[in-house]
Amino acid sequence: MFFFVLCSSRCKDEGHAGDFLDSAVCYGSQCSDAEVWKMPQTPVQANFDSSRYVGKWYEIMKLPTQFQKGECGTATYSPKSPGVIGVLNRELLKDGSINFIVGSAKVKHPSEPAKLEVSFTDIPSPPGPYWVLSSDYETHSLVYGCSDFGLFRLEFAWILSREPTMSEETLQSMQSILSAAGVNPEKMVATNQDETYCTPMNQ
Repeated sequence: MFFFVLCSSRCKDEGHAGDFLDSAVCYGSQCSDAEVWKMPQTPVQANFDSSRYVGKWYEIMKLPTQFQKGECGTATYSPKSPGVIGVLNRELLKDGSINFIVGSAKVKHPSEPAKLEVSFTDIPSPPGPYWVLSSDYETHSLVYGCSDFGLFRLEFAWILSREPTMSEETLQSMQSILSAAGVNPEKMVATNQDETYCTPMNQ
């Protein structure tokens, strides 16, 4: 979901999108945890409907990464063409500036519409996997991504909500799905979505 590519660049929202901060290719511990396991066969959302998925999502929790430094994270998806949705990811940095990145998510195989690949405009990196494990489209979404590098894999996961908050019951349900998929939810960190703190995101 958020700023997710094997190579990532970000830009500050200061009236233009040209001030890019290039990051290195993420291998090993530079991204999420790199572990000596094979990529799991993770079940994804059945009969995924991207037309119902578009709109704004708030980040509630995530597996920490080196390329996502801010709080108040949001992802806004828009319809582009069959099997393709536009992506706008934003986050608030400590200095009060807003990082954003624009791209698209494309269904890799029509038979598995919940498995998308995300790529970002003007960033020379391979697409990153964006798998929707669970979503009711109206309240929550659980997103997982895993890139296999032989002995190692890089894992990414996000718990998203249509609102800045999520009920404890729903959160625990999402964590249980991750745990069943072999992902340790205790490694996830909460994203600050406090209304006052995140005010700059709404200006």
